[in-house]
Amino acid sequence: MAAIKELAAVTRAGTGKGAARSVRRAGRVPGVIYGGGETPEVISLDFKELNKHILSGGFLTSIFDLEVGGRKQRVLPRDFQLDAVTDQPLHVDFVRLKAGSKVRIGVPVRVINREASPGLKKGGALNLVLHTVEVIAPADAIPEAITVDVSGLDFHDSVHLSHIKLPEGVRPIDQRTDYTVVAVVPPTIYTEEAPVAAAAAAPAEGEAAAAGAAAPAAGETAAEAPAEAPGKAPAKGAAPAKGAAKK
Repeated sequence: MAAIKELAAVTRAGTGKGAARSVRRAGRVPGVIYGGGETPEVISLDFKELNKHILSGGFLTSIFDLEVGGRKQRVLPRDFQLDAVTDQPLHVDFVRLKAGSKVRIGVPVRVINREASPGLKKGGALNLVLHTVEVIAPADAIPEAITVDVSGLDFHDSVHLSHIKLPEGVRPIDQRTDYTVVAVVPPTIYTEEAPVAAAAAAPAEGEAAAAGAAAPAAGETAAEAPAEAPGKAPAKGAAPAKGAAKK
């Protein structure tokens, strides 16, 4: 069961955006308490104290004894808003918890005994499929976490929701689907291609270049000879050109 924490608040008079801004300027955070068959109650909380609880983690699954005007109320944070730029809390909602009531809540998953998993020892990775499990739990016995033991898990082994022993009175919201909570997957191995294709392509390219240099230019015949200068006598013993007049 989650430990019950203490938090103090005071009632505030006004509602609306203007009143909320005034509360924030005073270093406090506006909020509201509702549920439990009672009328909603608008409150404000100390900024530093509330922010400390939010930053510590697990705020929405923590049970608080919230003191307002000398009277303690057992509450559960239902939602909170943060500033988009500063991440500072702007507003918080609490729901009253009455004895014997049940609440719907998302409980975080906690993994134990990683060192006892053969798959993780061999370099595998833990795939946390579900970070939280939606359950129905007694208002006075909300579990702090859902514990998953990965002892003995090897590659491709997994733990489903049906394998986990939940605390007394706690049940999953969806009981028709046996969700996978965690799985152990083998490591991903990246291999480089051997540069065989590149090495084989290099000589082929060199041969093509040599062949291109030896080949005659386009439109040129290999046996073409340079033309003789006009008026030059033919070489001795050479036959006169066809069609030339005899002297």
